[in-house]
Amino acid sequence: MNEFRYGKIAHELNITPVQVQATAQLLEEAATVPFIARYRKEMTGSLDEVVITAIRDRLIQLEELESRREAILKSLTERDLLTDELQIRIAEAQTLAILEDIYLPFRPKRRTRAAIAREKGLEPLAVKIFSQDDMDLTASAATFIDAEKGVESVEDALAGARDIIAEWVNEDQEARARLRELFFNKSTIRSHVIPGKEASGIKYKDYYDWEEPISSARSHRILAIRRGEQEEFLIFRISPPEETALAILENLFVRETTASANQVKIAVHDSFKRLLSGSMETEVRLATKEKADEEAIRVFADNLRQLLLSPPLGQKSVLAIDPGFRTGCKVACLDRQGKLLHHETVYPLLSEKARQDAAKAIRQLCGRLHLEAIAVGNGTGGRETEAFLRAIGLPEEIQIVMVNESGASVYSASKAAREEFPDHDITVRGGVSIGRRLMDPLAELVKIEPKAIGVGQYQHDVDQKELKQCLDDVVISCVNAVGVEVNTASAQLLSYVSGLGPSLAENIVKHRDDHGPFCSREELKKVRRLGPKAFEQAAGFLRVRDAPYPLDASAVHPESYPIVEKMARDQGCSVSDLIQDEASRKRIELEKYATDKVGLPTLRDIMAELAKPGRDPRQQFENVVFAEGIEKIGDVIPGMKIPGVVTNITAFGAFVDIGVHQDGLVHLSELADGFVKSPKDVVKVNQKVEVTVLAVDLERNRISLSMKKTPALKTDKPVPSEDSDRKVRDDKPRLKRVEIRPAKEAQKPFNNPFADAFHHPRGK
Repeated sequence: MNEFRYGKIAHELNITPVQVQATAQLLEEAATVPFIARYRKEMTGSLDEVVITAIRDRLIQLEELESRREAILKSLTERDLLTDELQIRIAEAQTLAILEDIYLPFRPKRRTRAAIAREKGLEPLAVKIFSQDDMDLTASAATFIDAEKGVESVEDALAGARDIIAEWVNEDQEARARLRELFFNKSTIRSHVIPGKEASGIKYKDYYDWEEPISSARSHRILAIRRGEQEEFLIFRISPPEETALAILENLFVRETTASANQVKIAVHDSFKRLLSGSMETEVRLATKEKADEEAIRVFADNLRQLLLSPPLGQKSVLAIDPGFRTGCKVACLDRQGKLLHHETVYPLLSEKARQDAAKAIRQLCGRLHLEAIAVGNGTGGRETEAFLRAIGLPEEIQIVMVNESGASVYSASKAAREEFPDHDITVRGGVSIGRRLMDPLAELVKIEPKAIGVGQYQHDVDQKELKQCLDDVVISCVNAVGVEVNTASAQLLSYVSGLGPSLAENIVKHRDDHGPFCSREELKKVRRLGPKAFEQAAGFLRVRDAPYPLDASAVHPESYPIVEKMARDQGCSVSDLIQDEASRKRIELEKYATDKVGLPTLRDIMAELAKPGRDPRQQFENVVFAEGIEKIGDVIPGMKIPGVVTNITAFGAFVDIGVHQDGLVHLSELADGFVKSPKDVVKVNQKVEVTVLAVDLERNRISLSMKKTPALKTDKPVPSEDSDRKVRDDKPRLKRVEIRPAKEAQKPFNNPFADAFHHPRGK
């Protein structure tokens, strides 16, 4: 069975079964995805994290499919319903949808209309009618009249027989496969506002009368419509052309032109309208929801990765300000390691005297504590505070940086913040968080639940288990890609290091507090409960800056130290000299050091690391300065060209902070002069951009922006919404060619945009 799964996954991912098997073996041994991708390239054939994660997830899906198969076989066996033919069909089912279709006729049912008809003894009549022979239908039905059983007339008998036939049609595997294909290929989604909710549901106005093919419906529209339905502003249905559906069923079941065949036709129509259409619509709803979830989660994950890998300012002393008007600006001064040195509250936005006092206090703090940068939260009063700081005569070398404070309040009230600052209130903790996320966004943002960071799209509507798994994968990937300084990292940051987790992270911090800084990676083995397996997984991602042994500050894994030492001996120098001398490294012939366990991929990684030990993969920090005098949405005028920073990327465009407390939308069609398939191809989170204001909608608090070189202003048109990439109202929608064929191509889930609904256990 495992060999079959490996082959199936290999085919889906276009890799070899050996690669899948090796990856599966490492995962079974509790190896993490970053560890496998970085330090086990020889075993996997240099698979990257994306493919390794796909293998992991697909193995879980296939295991759950197998568990369902076993449960069905057990149920059929216990009820003495399992035949050899049925067992073969169940064993050959490759997707959950097919498996459930096979099981449907045997599934224990509630008391249906067909069941009641059987209780009345009408199944023999149903069999006769279903044969569609030429018969005296009235006479045949009359023999089943039985007042005691509730069959009081010929019509009662025929109606009961039709109920039984309708259930047979509903449970027919081919009929379900054909209709499933029709529903996915030709269905239309239609949404309407619930009468009387027009005024209160204005945010769903775009969907008050919406219609488009389900095959081309974008994920954000699906999720928006579903949210509108959940909040009881919208109703929506998914339906195929009814005439086509009925024609398919009639071709399958109506074979003659007799009176009994006419009864079968009536039963077929009833089966579609009462049973099949609802069942198929439910499947499509689930499949489109899963596809929309997948897209939304992917967008969130991409944004989160870009945000976590934002360029850090680095180890500089920072004055952080959490702005406020009436309550004042909370000031927190941090040293180069992020330790809180001083905090107070100033009131630069309250009165002229308070402004002068605040200016004096800020200047004194900058001089006394030798502060090198100022981080200003971009919340209420942020732009006004920034303008104040730029006007008080601070030294030019002190950078003033607007910092996205999304999630800072969440951290301020968290257990981690309370433990670190038990004697300070949430306002001080918030200021510290703002300053630290300027110094090192990754180290600070890992303390906050990813959903609270604010770079998602309908993140509260998607499957929360799937979302958490994906976002955790992203955080783990980013943390391990950058590496962690073991002597300064928080327990939260350490917990994401490969092989550690919260418990071992706490033990590392406690050992550090009790015994002082670690001088080498080897000392990690003294940490309580950090055994050989955890050390193997974690050591390569932990850094000991300024360690006596230079490789301890690099990404070279301790298991490869002997190889580097042999390279140095062969060059007649020390490891330190080898790191510093490029000429010596160039003389090394890597093939001489290759073994069965350590091949050229790992050796090349080692050489790259020796060239720049402990290098940070993040880009250089670049400050974004917003336009002066533009501090609120009322200051924004169409035609302006102003700087901004990308805060969020969605399927329909990118949101840009231009410093007015309301992000503007650069629609997909305005991201570039040429065609743009996906926003992520053009922009990244935290990217500095220049935009042109197209339109401003003060009533709906919306700003439309463009990144085109020569945009067309839209002052006479409404500001585009997230759904302006497609509006379908009175015009007949153009059906696109559909890629999916659930009934025929269910074995190709990675080529099928809806196939996850059929191979994933939640598809049922």
